[in-house]
Amino acid sequence: MELLIFDLDGTLIDSKEDLCCAVNATRTHSGLPPLANETVYSYVGEGAPVLIRRTLGPGATDKQVADALSFFLAYYNAHMIDHTVLYHGVRETLDRLLEAGVKMAVLTNKPVRMSRAIVEALGMGAHFRRVYGGNSFDQKKPHPIGIETLMSECESTRDRTMMVGDSGVDIRTARNAQIKACGVTYGFQPDTLAADPPDLLVDRFEQLGDWVCG
Repeated sequence: MELLIFDLDGTLIDSKEDLCCAVNATRTHSGLPPLANETVYSYVGEGAPVLIRRTLGPGATDKQVADALSFFLAYYNAHMIDHTVLYHGVRETLDRLLEAGVKMAVLTNKPVRMSRAIVEALGMGAHFRRVYGGNSFDQKKPHPIGIETLMSECESTRDRTMMVGDSGVDIRTARNAQIKACGVTYGFQPDTLAADPPDLLVDRFEQLGDWVCG
């Protein structure tokens, strides 16, 4: 592979606790009881607006969702690296891939400013050619525009580009862009990979480095 494109939450970073805290703070703000952590994890992956609409439930009005989204973004912005860490083996594997000359980028549905701030705070900024978020383009994943843009900017071909993620959204994004896909089983939504099976499935991030670098 010449270009690896990574999802962020559930793939590179374990942000579960910070996301759950922000979601339940938002529920409290909206006069609702907290959700179980596993329920929150199942809502992550399609961007903050979708997360908050799911968090409030089908009965919420557009105005309530807009108010809750504003609160959530402000709260999460202030607390997004309170507990968030890299998954085991991520830093070492990224170092290995970088040394091998593999181009790397991040494509997440999380807002781009927050995504870049987290990447920098965790010391990964130098590893990636680009970090794009859910508001970097007119369409979010699984639309292929992010991958198409990254392939062009990084001068990579479809047959040498791979999307790496923890959910069916990431695999569908890869399929829509006609590139290979790698799924990780330790993330937020491994159950969704059954309906959207990847070309490669790894239980540990280091296995990706082994596969790419031989």
